[in-house]
Amino acid sequence: MQRDNTAGSPSTPRSPRLRHRRRSAEQLIPDASNTNGGHLLVDDNNKYKTMWIRAYSTVWMIGGFALIIYLGHLAITAMVVVIQIFMAKELFNLLRRAHEDRRLPGFRLLNWHFFFTAMLFVYGRILSQRLVNTVTSDKFLHKVVSSLIQYHMVACYFLYIAGFMWFILTLKKKMYKYQFGQYAWTHMILIIVFTQSSFTVANIFEGIFWFLLPATLIVINDIAAYICGFFFGRTPLIKISPKKTWEGFIGASITTMFSAFWLAHIMGQFQWLTCPRKDLSTGWLHCDPGPLFTPEYHTLPGWLPEWFPWKGISIMPVQWHALCLGLFSSIIAPFGGFFASGFKRAFKVKDFGDSIPGHGGITDRMDCQMVMAVFAYIYHQSFVVPQQLSVEILLDQILTNLTLEQQQALYEKLKQVLQDRLVG
Repeated sequence: MQRDNTAGSPSTPRSPRLRHRRRSAEQLIPDASNTNGGHLLVDDNNKYKTMWIRAYSTVWMIGGFALIIYLGHLAITAMVVVIQIFMAKELFNLLRRAHEDRRLPGFRLLNWHFFFTAMLFVYGRILSQRLVNTVTSDKFLHKVVSSLIQYHMVACYFLYIAGFMWFILTLKKKMYKYQFGQYAWTHMILIIVFTQSSFTVANIFEGIFWFLLPATLIVINDIAAYICGFFFGRTPLIKISPKKTWEGFIGASITTMFSAFWLAHIMGQFQWLTCPRKDLSTGWLHCDPGPLFTPEYHTLPGWLPEWFPWKGISIMPVQWHALCLGLFSSIIAPFGGFFASGFKRAFKVKDFGDSIPGHGGITDRMDCQMVMAVFAYIYHQSFVVPQQLSVEILLDQILTNLTLEQQQALYEKLKQVLQDRLVG
């Protein structure tokens, strides 16, 4: 019998040299688990180069952010809109496949159709009454704006239905799974971006203070965690984000709590930051700061030595609320970053984008901010806004929710009731 020496036979043993080459090639392939960095910052050889790039970008971002805060409520809202667009773009691209998109011309426009429909709905609900208050003095504009607001929800609904029909009509054979996956992914993006970002805009018009303080605390916590982990980080904090350390987490928490108490005192002195905005004008604000931003004098204990320079301290009540915001931003909000880290690992990407040198994409910077914005709004509505009725609250609701004609009718009715009571 002749021995079968066919080269393609599965029984043919591989030579040791071939096995060695295969092992060498496998060693050159990077481990996917280390894509996001498997070493602590304190052991990173390139940490100083990365630190300077991050510091340079951070200075520019803080400078631009300060300028936008100075420009006022509308500029801040415009900044939030731009951030939402960049976040949506980064998240849309995360599951985008060029080959499938070439077979579906115009399908990418459908994602943006749903995005801008959601934007029209969310901002229409938040800013509608403020827009009415802005044009109250002009009867014609007031009538036009009131009519648009009246049919705002219907218009948004039919825009969504148009997108839904567009999606159904573009379904292609052998592309169903990809198209329905993109449809579901688009709606998830709308929930992530708009549901949480809408609270950010609501905070802005409750007073820039309630937007600026939570956002600043997240930035301080992020910077402090990076610096403390950079120089002292030794103990890993969580496996899903390998470069996070307990030293950075604890150091950032302490820094954030002190900063919250101190910043609340500084910001609370400026009416531009504390006054709510009831319309869409751009003028400077003046209002009664109320007891929340009025300093209260507290006498220090008598057991302090006589040489101690202070006998008392002035504290605003809002500073105690700021400690609650600081506690949340240092302990709970970082889990938004951990969620984003796990999300990126699931899709095997290092960052959501590369628009910010040293930081990644816009979404990489906004993960904790969105969690914090929701908490800040809920906390403000639950523990800061007075729950009992008062003349100021009722007057604010009347001016915000009633048209000019309804306000005049209410005035005449209230005048008649008061006259009847006085006569009786």
